[in-house]
Amino acid sequence: MKRTRRCVTLLAIFMLVLTVLGYAQLDRIVIPAGTPEDQALAAISNEPDTQNKLAMYQDFLQKFSANPAAVAYGNWQISQAYQTAGDLQKALEYGDKALAGSPRNLDILVSQAGIAQQAKDNAKLFDYSLRGGELYNSIGKQAKPEGMSDQEFAQRVEEDKAAAKSSYEFLEAAAFNTIAGEADAKKRMAYIERFTPAFPGSRFQEQIASYAMMSLSDQKDTTQLIAYAEKTLAADPNNLTALLLLAGTYADDPKAGSVTKAVTYSQKAIEAAKADAPDADRSRKVSAGLAHSTLGYAYMKQDKTAAAIPELKAGSALLKGQDDQQYAIAMYRLGFAYAKLSKVSEARDVLQEVVKISGPVQQPAQDLLAKVNAARAKGK
Repeated sequence: MKRTRRCVTLLAIFMLVLTVLGYAQLDRIVIPAGTPEDQALAAISNEPDTQNKLAMYQDFLQKFSANPAAVAYGNWQISQAYQTAGDLQKALEYGDKALAGSPRNLDILVSQAGIAQQAKDNAKLFDYSLRGGELYNSIGKQAKPEGMSDQEFAQRVEEDKAAAKSSYEFLEAAAFNTIAGEADAKKRMAYIERFTPAFPGSRFQEQIASYAMMSLSDQKDTTQLIAYAEKTLAADPNNLTALLLLAGTYADDPKAGSVTKAVTYSQKAIEAAKADAPDADRSRKVSAGLAHSTLGYAYMKQDKTAAAIPELKAGSALLKGQDDQQYAIAMYRLGFAYAKLSKVSEARDVLQEVVKISGPVQQPAQDLLAKVNAARAKGK
């Protein structure tokens, strides 16, 4: 069948026909060449003025209101026109009408996601992205048409997935970026819980796990944090984010046995980071620095202060110049350890450096330095 082609999104050229092919896993709006609908669309496409074009599309909707495919396509084109004109709310409104008429249309979902992104409407962007992810992953799950062989059906499914892959990856990235850009921990976690089933086996899975654990940590949901981190480690035993969060969480947990777990997870994180390896990047060195700092802190809580000092020195060395706030924490702990062992000169030297770093540790460091100076004066 000879068909006309028109631009229907910013990303792709979409072929138009009146019927949805029986085997298709996704909706495809189609209009044969030469039909009254096709002739009307040709006239609209030749109109240069946006307002006149919008009025012509409204007439198109009324004239062909009995044709669901034409109505869906008309609404979609009105959405595109409003986007071009800069009226993004109207664009979303008409795009939603198009989706109502063609709900399994991945191209319309991509179009809507792009408009929502432009409008900075993250909630809508996330919703469209998830709908697209679910739609893509439903390909092949519909009943095989009667008379089609298994081999033919499998080939059609493969072809549909290949054709939709770029759209799927665009929506997957859009949903991930929404999570990454969400400042509210509770809302971020709600997004994550919806993301995982819509994009199973996502290429962003490792980062998603990190954001999930960070969100639970921010919400101080220790029980869920531990459960999520341990689940992550079951799949990836060397996941540094999970190891470090568990180490830090257990180090501050007052329950019996928690500090011992903090020691274990810190040691595993140090081993996994391999900060001494030639290919170790900044991230791995910082992770190792955090692990050494947490291990030293855990040793102090076990009254193993002498054992804590080399860990805290190692952590400080790795964090210096890489992460000022974590460096300050490691150095403060080192100063505290020296003071606890009555090594006041060493404590003073360390704390004098910490008090120069603005942040939450600065005031506690100043207070401890005052006590160390007083003890040093008495020692004289």
